Amino acid sequence: MTRFTIASFNVKNLIGPEREYYRFQSYTPEEYAWKADWMADQLLTLNADIVGFQEIFEEAPLRQVITEADRRGAEANAASIPDPSKRYHRKAIFQKLAYGSYAEAALAFAPNVNDTGEPGKRRPGLAVLSRFGFEGDAEVIQELAQPLDIPMACLGEDDDAGFYTLRRLSRPILKVRVPVGDLVITVFNCHLKSKLGEYITPQGADYAPESVLTAYDAAGRALGSLRAALRRMGEAWVLRRAVLDELEQGRPVMVLGDFNDGEHAVSSEIISGEAPFKNYAWMLRHDARHGGDRYSEEEDRQIHEAIDRVRLRSAEKMFLKKSLRDVVYTTAFGGVHESIDQIYMSRHFDPAWSGALGEMQYYSVFNDHLTDGSHPEAPYNKLASDHGQIMAHMELHS
Repeated sequence: MTRFTIASFNVKNLIGPEREYYRFQSYTPEEYAWKADWMADQLLTLNADIVGFQEIFEEAPLRQVITEADRRGAEANAASIPDPSKRYHRKAIFQKLAYGSYAEAALAFAPNVNDTGEPGKRRPGLAVLSRFGFEGDAEVIQELAQPLDIPMACLGEDDDAGFYTLRRLSRPILKVRVPVGDLVITVFNCHLKSKLGEYITPQGADYAPESVLTAYDAAGRALGSLRAALRRMGEAWVLRRAVLDELEQGRPVMVLGDFNDGEHAVSSEIISGEAPFKNYAWMLRHDARHGGDRYSEEEDRQIHEAIDRVRLRSAEKMFLKKSLRDVVYTTAFGGVHESIDQIYMSRHFDPAWSGALGEMQYYSVFNDHLTDGSHPEAPYNKLASDHGQIMAHMELHS
């Protein structure tokens, strides 16, 4: 059997020292050294075979962090892993303790097309690190060749109510194909639009009126939240469409990243697909002519299979169901801890499906630093992250 681990790591604004990423925000050389040191330790602790990173402004600092993690890993192995001269060196415990180097790993980086490169106006991208390498080239989804037009209908009327159009994603979606054992798994890494409101700056103005908190505009800020939610859900649909393209070809799929929707999980539902009703034989047919015109039992089985075939499973929910543990948290936003970082997988990894090719054995969460600055015991949230890391421990059957 082949085992592997896959993790999601929102690093919170990785960029080189003295480079202004957001307005008036940058790292001094000392702050950057602290952040890189912390990230190397986190990567060493994760020791994951596949890692999806979010909020990567520049590729070079990430490569430096990986190199430093490898250096520390080699030192840890030398100190704790017995050499072949020890007859007990083959024991499984040492295999689990050993750090695996990324020296031969592949790294795919997706810069953000919205990144102007100008100080204070930078935008973060994504990266995927794989000890198994990649099959083919990585694919970046951000500029939409065909704009996403979402038609709106006037309820109860025949005429339309306009369109919501999306031409570009706020951040890229990175798609890679990873060979693991006898399988090739399609992995999507994403960072959907944040929950921060999206406000429009009038022509000739320096800032949007809604950003003036001393003249608080509740309705305007609510409209900003609506724009952000529409964009986030539209981006989720773009990702869902890409996932379906892979599933229709029979390819195993894993989706990871920052979905930014912990409270209502609308984007998660769009990405994963709808959950089926328990029994469609209870439901009126779409073309019902009378109250008893419902779906047949055969149609119920057909509908369940059609939905289940393309529905993704949440690693977190599968683990909670399996272990009956308390809910896990992966981010803090405004002092509220939520699970907005996710790892989803197709039914190829669900043991409840007869055709499963593998399954998740365990699910790890690293919350040791989780803060958004609201906690006095963690004042250095700028340099660590407001996210924890999550990791799925997978096992393939062949």
